[in-house]
Amino acid sequence: MNPTLVTLQAWSDAGWLRRIDSALASFVHELDPSAGPQVLVGCALLAHMEGRGHTALPLTRLLSSPSDLLGGSGQASEAWATLQSTLPRELGTWVDALRRSPAVRCVPWPETAMPDPDQGQPLVLSGTAAEPLLYLRRYWVYENQLAAALAQRAAQVAEVDTAQARHWLDKLFGSTAAAGGCDWQKVACALALRSSLTVITGGPGTGKTYTAARLLALLLATSADPSQLKVALAAPTGKAAARLRHSIDQSLQDLQQRLGNSLNLQELTQRMGQAKTVHSLLGARADTRQFKFNAHQPLDVDLVIVDETSMVHIEMMAALLQALPLHAKLVLLGDKDQLASVEAGSVLGDLCAPAHGARYSAATRQYIQNVAHELLPDPGEPGAALEQQTVMLRHSQRFGTGIGLLAKAVNQGLAHTPGAPDAHNTGAYDLLLEGTAEASNPEFQNQEFLPQNSPGKVWLAPGKVSPQTVWGLATNGRPLARASYADYLRVIKQGPPQTDPSAQTHAQWVKAVLVNFDRFRVLCAVHEGPWGDKELNRQIQRVLAQAGWLPSAGEWFVGRPVMVTRNDPAQG
Repeated sequence: MNPTLVTLQAWSDAGWLRRIDSALASFVHELDPSAGPQVLVGCALLAHMEGRGHTALPLTRLLSSPSDLLGGSGQASEAWATLQSTLPRELGTWVDALRRSPAVRCVPWPETAMPDPDQGQPLVLSGTAAEPLLYLRRYWVYENQLAAALAQRAAQVAEVDTAQARHWLDKLFGSTAAAGGCDWQKVACALALRSSLTVITGGPGTGKTYTAARLLALLLATSADPSQLKVALAAPTGKAAARLRHSIDQSLQDLQQRLGNSLNLQELTQRMGQAKTVHSLLGARADTRQFKFNAHQPLDVDLVIVDETSMVHIEMMAALLQALPLHAKLVLLGDKDQLASVEAGSVLGDLCAPAHGARYSAATRQYIQNVAHELLPDPGEPGAALEQQTVMLRHSQRFGTGIGLLAKAVNQGLAHTPGAPDAHNTGAYDLLLEGTAEASNPEFQNQEFLPQNSPGKVWLAPGKVSPQTVWGLATNGRPLARASYADYLRVIKQGPPQTDPSAQTHAQWVKAVLVNFDRFRVLCAVHEGPWGDKELNRQIQRVLAQAGWLPSAGEWFVGRPVMVTRNDPAQG
């Protein structure tokens, strides 16, 4: 057997690669028995990167930081170093080997060069000379479909009745410029009024759905026949879709009081129906990746608003753009720094990468000034067409300085929180916990937890941050907030009242279990390592067993939390 395939399969046995990663390399070897180790290793790591949410494998990463691609333990890094010593170190050698393989279609650079004929090759080599990219065929197709659809929509700018737009924007937001800076929500609505594609991003509490509700009211108010406007609301998950509809309904109720009798929002929005998942909107069908609605059978809509767009992967976004009629508006809402899609592609993050710069052209800035009374500074070099239809909301109404500073520092990759007390800036984040802290409180006698000067916050003492601390929080709680996983396990052990075995008391007991379970949760940023969810789950289960709350052995037990990973529409 090919020695490279033996190595890759051993890596799958060790858990450093998935089975499907090494299987792709074996499949390509069947198509191309002469494939060298560069092609086989590239295939396996490409599939592995897809599993981690990436649409392509940058070949330069294979040479600069190859062990990072595995994302595993020190053993994985050592194994990669051993294999790497047998592989070429020149980028050109990797590119040449892939170009020669009949399993790879080369779409060369510069663009004037002729691409290989499309013969259904499973892999595509594209990118640039400085950054060649290896794709699975379908992701290369999705990226090209999506890029073409976005470019087409970005080029569409409709004529706007300036006086009418100014009138309604002033009614919805006020007629004067925002104090202390630009009203980006008003700018977003102004841009969406003329655009067939609008991207609105912003952190938590910046008012994305608040803006969407006002945009909906604006489009209804300026429509020639608002009763005929067909609107669809969508999100990646059912919970997000329900939250979107609830948030918009609530915002519209508040807005109706402001507008009075000038626009009957309730009557006009009753026909929207419930928000749907993007899958449901497109008409997902069992046992196929194809949807009911597509380029040949488009959606019957005039406006689609998608929330939590950061979770929409590239295949789904490409399908949505294909199914959207050209006359319809698409509004994408989401936080570019928040949850990424489970499947491959970071569409919103890529679209919004330059959003902070607000690189609007002179024509765009003049339009915004005319219809929204907002004067934007000249950015110098204007951005691309899509940037003229992208808005970043900046002012959070939800978070104060503590959480807001922490989130900003995390997004910037800083090692400590700017503005936090110097005594706590120890080179790594200390845990900032909620509660009502008083220095004289007896719960602080052990000095593991320190009161913070700001009301409602508790710091974990410098040097105390460790996974073991999280195990303790999960079993014993902490000062001023004693909730832990032991709470719901205690209720389970107590069981429903034996004196009244009715269905009602049993239901009350079940509800008590769920309520106590929801009082505490540990969130992890990664899957692997001592801070990953896999290891923390294992250790928390172990210490709960030691404390007598769980059985010491067995994967399944009464009260084990489970997660729904796939919806069954037939079950509701």
